[in-house]
Formats: sequence, structure tokens, C-alpha cells
Amino acid sequence: MQYKRILLKLSGEALMGEKQYGIDSKRLAEYAEEIKDVAEKGVEVAIVIGGGNIFRGLTGAATGMDRVQGDHMGMLATVINGLALQSALEMQGVQTRLQSAIQINEVAEPFIRRRAMRHLEKGRVVIFGGGTGNPYFTTDSAAVLRAIEIEADVILKGTRVDGIYTSDPEKDKNATKFDTISFADVLLKGLKVMDTTAFTLSQENELPIVVFDMNKTGNLMKLVEGENIGTVVNI
Repeated sequence: MQYKRILLKLSGEALMGEKQYGIDSKRLAEYAEEIKDVAEKGVEVAIVIGGGNIFRGLTGAATGMDRVQGDHMGMLATVINGLALQSALEMQGVQTRLQSAIQINEVAEPFIRRRAMRHLEKGRVVIFGGGTGNPYFTTDSAAVLRAIEIEADVILKGTRVDGIYTSDPEKDKNATKFDTISFADVLLKGLKVMDTTAFTLSQENELPIVVFDMNKTGNLMKLVEGENIGTVVNI
């Protein structure tokens, strides 16, 4: 295996599948199967999921809602998605723990770094919900922060695009893909990989990011086996 411990970042929108909002049970089951296959190979898997399929704090703020209130709603949305993914994984026999940055003791463990690492060492998949626990921070920032804390080897950002391009490949047919790119070049070219706070935190801690298409069956396994999938962002 190319990596021993990974942090998989999934967007909330990815869970919608073909729906306009909410959670597509078919897409959820597909993701759970992909994660199960990787975990069975001995790779330690931690996951951070967004909440955009349910609620976005920024969207609420744009319509006049208090930003802090909206962000707290978004954090709760990530816990809902975490519970859904936990259920899908456990239906496939994968031992899973959900840890939340905001205390919801009836449904999730509080985030405790040493406990999370112990779960990973025991082969359990750990899902981190609740973002960072603070408003004004995205789940991208939460993913980088948790990856650093648990000493992950890499952040794997699963998207619907198969890597980083010179421009949006869904709008520009002439866009070309990067196989590898440095943190400095991403900033220089103004490419959108993560929000600036998350990206800078990853750069400062020399934590590589791989952007890949999570919706293509087998891509996650190919990545951890060392195949050249997606785009690698490194120093």
C-alpha cells in the first residue's frame, strides 16, 4: 500500500448522487463499499464529510441569517451525514466510530485525538463530524486539521472531477489536467483546490493532497495502491 493512514475528504454534495438535495442511499452504499475494500487491505481510514447537501452556513448568511448561527447549523448537517455513512459502513460489517467536534454525546463520541488514533490502530474507520467545532471554518479546514492531528500520510479529496485542471473542465473543453503540482504553483495560478485557510495549513505542515474522482468505482483502491490517479499537490 502507498499509504498507511489516510484522511478522506468528501463533500456533502457528493452524497446527493442524482438527487437535488439530501442523501442518495445508492451513492452512500457505493462509497461504503469502496471504503470497506480499502480498510480490509489494512489501510487506516479517517473521514471528514461536508454538509452542503443539507445546509451551508454561507448560504444562510447570504439571506440575512446570522453567520455563526448558520455555521452551527452546517456543523450539525455534517453530523447527520456522518451518521448516515456510519450506518452504511456498519451494514457492510465495517467497525466505525463517529466523533464530533461539538458535543452530542447521545449520537457521537467527542473528538479526542488519542482515542481517534487508537480506533484507527484497531482497524476502525473514524468519521469526524462537526467540522472544527468553530464557526467561520470550512470542512476543508477541518479535514486538514484532523489529518495533521492524527498524523495521516495524505489527504484524499474525493470530488466529481478526476483531478486539478487549468480551468473548470465542465465549462472549458480545452482545460488540461495536472498529474502533479506544487502548493506554490496552485497559489500562483489561482487554482481552486481547497479554501485558502485549509490549503495554507496543509502547505505549512507539508501534508500532500490528492484530488481525485471518488465517483469512479475502484479509484480509491487504486490510489492507496500507488497508481497515478487524480492530481497530487505536494511541496
